[in-house]
Amino acid sequence: MKILILGGYGVFGGRLAELLADMSGLEILVCGRKLTRAEAFCAGYKGRPKLTPVALDRQDIKTALHVHAPGLVVDASGPFQDYGTERYAVLEACLEAHIDYLDFADAADFVFGVSQFDAHAKSAGVFVLSGVSSFPVLTAAVLREIAKEMDVVSVQGGIAPSPYAGIGLNVMRAVAGYAGAPVKLRRDGKHAHGIGLAESMRYTVAVPGKLPLRNVHFSLVDVPDLQVIPPEHATMKDIWMGAGPTPEILHRMLNLLAKARARFGLRSFEPLSVFFYTVLNLLRFGEHRGGMFVHAHGLADGNPTEMSWHMLAEGDDGPYIPSMAIEAIIRKLQAGERPQPGARSGAHALDLADYERLFRRKTIFTGFRRDEPTLPLFRKVLGSAFDDLPPRLRELHESLATRNWHGFAEVRRGQGIMARMISALFGFPKAADQVPVSVTLTPEKDGERWTRNFGGRRFSSVQSPGFGKDTYLLLERCGIVTVALALVLHDGRLAFVPRRWRVLGVPLPDFLLPSGASFETQEGNDFCFDIDISLPLIGPIVAYKGRLQPAQARQDLPVIEDVA
Repeated sequence: MKILILGGYGVFGGRLAELLADMSGLEILVCGRKLTRAEAFCAGYKGRPKLTPVALDRQDIKTALHVHAPGLVVDASGPFQDYGTERYAVLEACLEAHIDYLDFADAADFVFGVSQFDAHAKSAGVFVLSGVSSFPVLTAAVLREIAKEMDVVSVQGGIAPSPYAGIGLNVMRAVAGYAGAPVKLRRDGKHAHGIGLAESMRYTVAVPGKLPLRNVHFSLVDVPDLQVIPPEHATMKDIWMGAGPTPEILHRMLNLLAKARARFGLRSFEPLSVFFYTVLNLLRFGEHRGGMFVHAHGLADGNPTEMSWHMLAEGDDGPYIPSMAIEAIIRKLQAGERPQPGARSGAHALDLADYERLFRRKTIFTGFRRDEPTLPLFRKVLGSAFDDLPPRLRELHESLATRNWHGFAEVRRGQGIMARMISALFGFPKAADQVPVSVTLTPEKDGERWTRNFGGRRFSSVQSPGFGKDTYLLLERCGIVTVALALVLHDGRLAFVPRRWRVLGVPLPDFLLPSGASFETQEGNDFCFDIDISLPLIGPIVAYKGRLQPAQARQDLPVIEDVA
């Protein structure tokens, strides 16, 4: 198969070529205005396909199709918002030449308007799919899964790229162009407008059982989903899609500019695109991770319900996700599975299962969550990952009733003056090689109180589900200190990872967060715990580990009395 990629050495086109590196029998024409860049890309490429650099301007596409006769054209150039009356020139040239066509278009009007060529494409026997990227292909696939469980009434979604992923100049031109401008969407069941980058929300992307992203600031973006998805769901009244680029301080500067343009009728910021592009690609700091979410409200059997889908991508794998939709289609073509002729958005090009097969080859994780207020605390925070816990952990955390577990523990204490003072303040147990221990879990408001008794020395904390910036985290309050913990499940261990903390409700800097590897697991038939609390600049405070079983299952322990 010969594939012509317009913008082939750019961000999306180049990553697509890399994703196809393991495929034999492909010839890829890497096309762009600068032959030297195309040649450099091909020279550095490592893979099975044959790559050929081609100097090609969009205006010369008809000649190129005649000369090279590709079987498929992929338009990875852009910004598609800027092509004016000639916006569909590449698409139309492909129709004339009876060549299949895919593009990465992120412009809502462009993608929505492709259906006008449907009859022509069908008569030519070719497929024309537009907007074949995360927005709207992945979001649409997720919503089709969610729609199996509910009638979708409203949906919010967003993508949060890693700050190290880099942003293409054409993407920046598109964003700067609609920042502060009206964006078509659906609100209250009617066609309406939002203001690009001027409307914002916060959200925590948290795949069940994985380390969540830090709470992200998302702003409204002009993507095809806003127009092509609502017609697929008769009950949908509202849709909102955002992006959460970081660092947040730069993101908020763009928010202010967008609001200023909307308020004072300023001109488009597109002439400043090169400046924004340079700054955003120079100032990179924070976690090298990205993510995406789709959160839907709806009705199931007439009752209100919520369901969300989360995706996390570690390190350098996230930037490849926008190119994976076209990768999947090309792999299907090689396997003899061809999209139906016609011109339309790519929203129905793939199912979620198609993506999952590709994600398994990368460090990309996904999962659904149901927001049900009556669930036990740990099931509420862990979501579907709760079912993957070892049996003893599920037994301890599943109940909504008071329960008591007994066992033995080993305790170590920090030796510094500050460590001893903190341990005394919170009532942490004294050092011991083996001490009888009991843990009583008592329901309390939205959470539960954990009362620990080490040989007669008691201390307690209250655990509850996080909210606001701590959503999908476990809050543990011990006296005046509250720590927001991520519950991370790996190899049968449930780890407690501090993400945020506060004293008397006042947030404290992350670099002062308590540290230490703390986890629960199962060994034999015992519930096992290993808690290690340390503080920067101070060092170890207390560490205790041991084994527990339900109180009725342990007959070998002495009665533990409180210390007066």
